[in-house]
Amino acid sequence: MVDALGVAVVGFGWMGRVHTQAYARVAHHFPGLPLRPELVTVAEEVPGRAEEAAAQFGFASTTRDWRDVAADPRVRAVSITAPNFLHREIGVAMAEAGKHIWIEKPVGLTAEDARAVADAVAKAGVQGAVGFNYRNAPAVEAARELIASGGIGKVTHARVRLFSDYAAHPEGALTWRYERERGGSGVLGDLASHGADLARYLLGDITSLTADTAIFLPERARPAGATAGHSRATGGELGAVENEDYVNCLLRFASGARGVLEACRVSVGEQNNYGFEVHGTEGAVFWDFRRMNELGVSRGTGYQDQPVSTVYVGPGDGEFGAFQPGAANAMGYDDLKVIEAYRFLRSVAEGVPYGATLADAVHSATVLDAMVRSAENRTWVTVDTPA
Repeated sequence: MVDALGVAVVGFGWMGRVHTQAYARVAHHFPGLPLRPELVTVAEEVPGRAEEAAAQFGFASTTRDWRDVAADPRVRAVSITAPNFLHREIGVAMAEAGKHIWIEKPVGLTAEDARAVADAVAKAGVQGAVGFNYRNAPAVEAARELIASGGIGKVTHARVRLFSDYAAHPEGALTWRYERERGGSGVLGDLASHGADLARYLLGDITSLTADTAIFLPERARPAGATAGHSRATGGELGAVENEDYVNCLLRFASGARGVLEACRVSVGEQNNYGFEVHGTEGAVFWDFRRMNELGVSRGTGYQDQPVSTVYVGPGDGEFGAFQPGAANAMGYDDLKVIEAYRFLRSVAEGVPYGATLADAVHSATVLDAMVRSAENRTWVTVDTPA
């Protein structure tokens, strides 16, 4: 028997749309899931946007106030895709109202914010999933298994990169993303949060780090009205960009491995250049998000001049089989969010967490806080591993 689960989406920008589409598709790819999400309501404060979402996707009702969602008995699970500065307030309120939550990273502006949401989820006894979507790529899961099995020997060093050009245009509007109070630590929360999660997911806890940050576009024009995504603005009053465009960080892992994490939102010529290279004593593994279903793998006993082979993931790697019947058939970004929706709904159905959790968000946020301290003090800092 399949039970209906009333779901809501709070914040209907691009990510709210992605969550909604994932709910619509999840039963097609995972027919054995004992829950079927039903789109109960969408909350969005921008006039008309919620109504457009309801007309397109079939939400039963709309509201401009997310508090209505917390009070709605029809809603049992909530996607929180509002701006970062609202994550803590909304996340805590939804958990206290007994709603399961699927919340986008970085879960607030600081590790304290992430802990507050995690504590509320734990106290309420509800499930909490976090949008670290890149760890859901079947190739990333295959790389993790290869590393854990000793397939490349003992890991010596790694590099994680997240380069994008979404903020590279000098006419990009001065939205909340560029304000310290509402956007937090800039590219750290937006991209490096994924990098910190990937590094830990693949290689274990980060124990210490040293970071350097920079703002390369110090002023932007204020928008004249409501914005969506990465809108442009011209002719408006100029305001200061308050948070980071770029971060470069050296990492030390509990295993003894060393790492580099680099992220930038103003990289001209780079579109979603996300990936990692992990080197071990007997080989290496490479992944590039732009070739999401491939791994570069070097294994053997040659050591010097050892070749790298391209491996195409297929059924048996992560959740690939739910989307494609054979290796080298492409999956895309939205498929990763369908996997995320599946693991969230499975967590709700079984009462056991699957996929990235609030604990993972706290770990990532703790690393980001350490980066901020390091950049301010220009020194190595210890990462306070959460209990």
